[in-house]
Amino acid sequence: MKIKRSMVLVSSDPHSLEKGAEAVYRRFSEELKTFDLSDEISLSKISDMERSDVAPFVIVYPEATVYGPVTPDDVHFLVEEHLYKGRIATRLQAPTKELTGKIAWLSARGGTLPAEQRIVLERAGIIDPDSIEDYIVHDGYLALGKVLTEMNPANVIELLKQSGLKGRGGAGFPTGSKWQFVAGTKSDKKYVICNADESEPGTFKDRLILEGDPHSIIEAMTIAAYAVGADEGYLYIRGEYALAQARLLKAILQAKEMGFLGENIFNSGFNFELHVHGGAGAYVCGEETALIESIEGKRGEPRPRPPYPTTNGLWDKPTLVNNVETLANVPPIIRNGAAWFKSFGTPTSPGTKVYTIMGNVNVTGLIEVPMGITLHEVISIYGKGMKNGKQLKLAQTGGSSGSIIPARLQDTPMDYDSYAKAGVSMGSGALLICNEETCVIDLAKVLLNFFRFESCGKCNPCRIGNQRAFQILTNISEGLGSMNDIDALQDISKWLYEMSNCGLGQTAGSPIKDILNHFREEVEAHIQQKECPAGVCAMSGKSTLTV
Repeated sequence: MKIKRSMVLVSSDPHSLEKGAEAVYRRFSEELKTFDLSDEISLSKISDMERSDVAPFVIVYPEATVYGPVTPDDVHFLVEEHLYKGRIATRLQAPTKELTGKIAWLSARGGTLPAEQRIVLERAGIIDPDSIEDYIVHDGYLALGKVLTEMNPANVIELLKQSGLKGRGGAGFPTGSKWQFVAGTKSDKKYVICNADESEPGTFKDRLILEGDPHSIIEAMTIAAYAVGADEGYLYIRGEYALAQARLLKAILQAKEMGFLGENIFNSGFNFELHVHGGAGAYVCGEETALIESIEGKRGEPRPRPPYPTTNGLWDKPTLVNNVETLANVPPIIRNGAAWFKSFGTPTSPGTKVYTIMGNVNVTGLIEVPMGITLHEVISIYGKGMKNGKQLKLAQTGGSSGSIIPARLQDTPMDYDSYAKAGVSMGSGALLICNEETCVIDLAKVLLNFFRFESCGKCNPCRIGNQRAFQILTNISEGLGSMNDIDALQDISKWLYEMSNCGLGQTAGSPIKDILNHFREEVEAHIQQKECPAGVCAMSGKSTLTV
C-alpha cells in the first residue's frame, strides 16, 4: 500500500457545482495522470463546505492551502506548480483571512496534516502476518533488542513517561505511570496481560492489529514484562477472533524458535513465557478485573477496587493490564524516541488514535490519525461526507460506553483534555455517525438494551438500573411517557455512575445523560406532543415491552 503524500479536495456543494466544480474535478483527475501523480495524490470531493466568494474552490493538504475560484483551465498550472514542483500557486490562492463558517476549522488547524499517520498500523496490510522474517525485515524486534541490551527497566519506563503515551482503551491513563506502579510493587511473581477482548460494538481495531501484525504485540508485551519485572504473560483475546488467535499462536512459536521468547532472551538473562487465552464471550470481561477472574477460571465478574491489579491482580500478584492499541505504540516509541512520538497529536495527548468509522457516511472503515483531529475532518475527509446529502445530527463514540456527541461539537479536537472539557469522552474509538433521521430515544434504547443483557448482575445499580432505564425509554418511544420520566432517567444515570461496581455500570448511564443534556427538546417532544421528530418511534400508545 502506497502512502499518499498529498490530498486534494474539490468543493461540490450546490453553489460550486453550479459554477463548474464537476469539470474542475474531472480536469484534476486528467492532470494527475498526465504528471504521473495518481498514486501519490488523493483526489476527493467535499460537499459540506460553502464559500460562495471563491466557488468552486480547492483545498490541498498537507499545507491546508485554499485555492479559488478555480476553473478547469487553472488546473494544469495548479497541479504543475503545487503538486509537481512543490510551490504554492500564489496567483490562485484564496485569502485565508476570509475562511469562516463551516470551513473555519481549516485555518484553525494551521496547516497540519489531518491525513493518516500510521504508527500502530504501520505494518498492517504490508507484511505477511504469518512470517516472522517479514516482521524482522520491517524493523521487528529491534526495540526488544535495544531494550534488553542497552536499557534497564527504569530507562524503559522513563522513556514511556516522557513520550506521554496514554492508554488507548478509553480512560486515557498515563501508560508509563501504570508500568511504574507495577514495577515498584515487590513480589516474587508478576504478570503482564494484553486485553484483546474488544467487545465494544462496532470496534474492530484490535482485531486488525492482531490479525495483521501479531508479532508487534508479542514484542510489546515482552518489553513490558522486562520493564515491570514479570516473567509470564497472557493474551486475553475475544473468543470470536479465531483467525487472530491462530496467528498469535503461530507467532509465539516462531518467536520462541528465534529466541525472542522463552529463556535467556538476547542472552540477557531475561525469561518470558506468553499464553493465549480465549475470551468467555461476555462484554463485562473487557473490564480488567473481570478479565483476570476469567483467566483464573472463575465467572467473569468485576472485583471491588481497591486493591487494583497493579498490586493485586492475577492470582493476587502484581499485574500490568494494557489493551492492544496501547501496547502497539510501545516498540515504535522505543525505536524512535519520545520526541518523535510527541511530534504527532497534541501537547497533552501525543501520538495517534485508531478510529472505526461507521454509520451515515459515504465511506466506512478504519483510520489512524493524529490525536486532535476533529469529527468534522473525519467525516469530510475520510468518510467522504454524509451519505445522501443528509446533515450530521450526532456521533456516538467508543461503542456502547462512549458519549453521544451533538453536531455542534464536531469542531472540538478529539483528544482527552478537549473532550473532557466539553463534557464528553473519547471511548474506544468507534465512531457511529448519525444523520438527522436518527432518533435519540431509539438510539438510547439500543444502547441500554445492550447493557441490560451484558450486565453480569453482580451489583444492584447496574442489574436493576439498566433494566428500569430501558423500560422507561420504551414507554417514551410508545407514547406512554410522562415528564416525571425525565427525572427518573436522570436519577438512574447518576446512580449507575456513582454506585456501580465497575466501568460497565458506571458508563451505562452515559447515553441517558447525553440525550438529556444535548437533545432534551426531542425527548420532551416524545412525551408532551406524543411525536417522534425523526419519525422513527411508532408512538402507538400501546406497550410492546415483553420483558
